[in-house]
Amino acid sequence: MSKSDTDSRVPVTVLTGFLGSGKTTLVNRILTENHGKRIAVVENEYNEISIDRDLVVSEAEEIVEMNNGCLCCMVRGDLMVALRNLLKRVEKFDYILIETSGLTDPGPVAQTFIMDEYLKERVRLDGIVTLVDSKHVWLHIDEREELREQIAFADVVLLNKTDLVSPSGLLKLEDRVRDINALAKMHRTLNSAAEMEDILDIGAFEIDRILSTHPNLMTDEADECGIAEGITSVGITFKGELDEDKVEEWAHELGHDRGADIFRSKGVLSFKDVPDRVVFQGVHAIFDGQTDRPWGNDERFNKVVFIGRNLDREELESGLRACIADK
Repeated sequence: MSKSDTDSRVPVTVLTGFLGSGKTTLVNRILTENHGKRIAVVENEYNEISIDRDLVVSEAEEIVEMNNGCLCCMVRGDLMVALRNLLKRVEKFDYILIETSGLTDPGPVAQTFIMDEYLKERVRLDGIVTLVDSKHVWLHIDEREELREQIAFADVVLLNKTDLVSPSGLLKLEDRVRDINALAKMHRTLNSAAEMEDILDIGAFEIDRILSTHPNLMTDEADECGIAEGITSVGITFKGELDEDKVEEWAHELGHDRGADIFRSKGVLSFKDVPDRVVFQGVHAIFDGQTDRPWGNDERFNKVVFIGRNLDREELESGLRACIADK
């Protein structure tokens, strides 16, 4: 049983994508499909969603209720405040989807779910989904760092508008996306017609799922992925127990020195005298650890995945290994 099966917190998916990639079309599909979920869609203030007024049941305090049970909420300021207000109506939904603007760096949005204690207790980041305009992406991918970072942060990449690109062009684009982010799952879509199971409840922050999909991540081979972009994925694994205080000091120093280059980090750690697994995750310089299920009779290990720019495997591994607890 995965962690998401037992976690009672509301799952959150962050939807990103460059201007014109098809995010609004996808959101409208989510707001109108009979998928059985009660999804609260959070729109940031730079977007104007075109909602079919015939589908609206009620409107109050910038909350629009759709006839398929979904909600749409416009953010007019701080995202944390908007989410806190939305959670006052938590009985009305069981999932949250956040649509960001086309120029938004997804990093600060993801950090929201690590920094705020109130939100951490009530919601969990399930995954980051990035839409890519398969035809026009080549006009921006070399010049716009925001676009490359949106791909680098993604757990799922939807290659949209595939009807406008040749088969060879799609293969070329898939190779380019893998150069930027070797971990993301890719799906081809037409008119943003993504399958709900490909973007919702994907459990992207669960290290066991990551490693089952990318078993070679803990080897030096993984460091070659994305080397041309300067964006790499580094996996570290070793057995033993760590000293919690040493890990906190290491994470603080790592965030201070390399936080700007570390886009995402996630993993499982074993702390001395702590009976439960500790789920470790971070966005840039912000790191967090939460206890998970008990180790029981399982062999203890430490596994962490880093995604970022110009990462140094030796530096990361030696730093974490230095946190091994004294016997």
